[in-house]
Amino acid sequence: MNTKPTFDFVEAEVRKKTFGVLTTVDGRGRPHSTGILYGVAPPTSPFALYFLTLEHYEKVRNVRANPQVSLVVPFPHRILSFIPAPCATFRGQAEVTLFDDRDARWAFAQRRILRDNVAWLADVEPVFIKLTPEPVVQCHGLGIGLRELRKEHTAGGYKAHIPEKRLAPGTPTRTERSVS
Repeated sequence: MNTKPTFDFVEAEVRKKTFGVLTTVDGRGRPHSTGILYGVAPPTSPFALYFLTLEHYEKVRNVRANPQVSLVVPFPHRILSFIPAPCATFRGQAEVTLFDDRDARWAFAQRRILRDNVAWLADVEPVFIKLTPEPVVQCHGLGIGLRELRKEHTAGGYKAHIPEKRLAPGTPTRTERSVS
């Protein structure tokens, strides 16, 4: 494959999933990673990822202290489970939003497991964490054939660029940092 998948492909694949690993940083600079369900903003809104949680959780305290976060979305092979899972890594700014955030509620209405979590937490005053990603999504293996990866595993790494029209207002249109 001479061309790497586009952001449209990456977004479509990410919308099919609901689980990722969110990493926040605590007040002492230590990372905190946790498995978490996510939803994706409506296609008509700037691209963003949402997480439903409770105000007293460590990830909320961490986001309030340091909004820099990352989310890794794995795409495990169901049959060939011994092969490393492709993944997409989003890095950006997070903020805690209210439970009535319209885009977050839309995102969590799209999948049954997400709707069930909203119903389960509705009585305990949950909040959403909104991840506004940087314009570059670091990917590995996602949309790359196993034969190509077998020839050279590093061929699976690529950057998908979020189109400017899908970025939140104020997001820089280009970043020089890369996720390794």
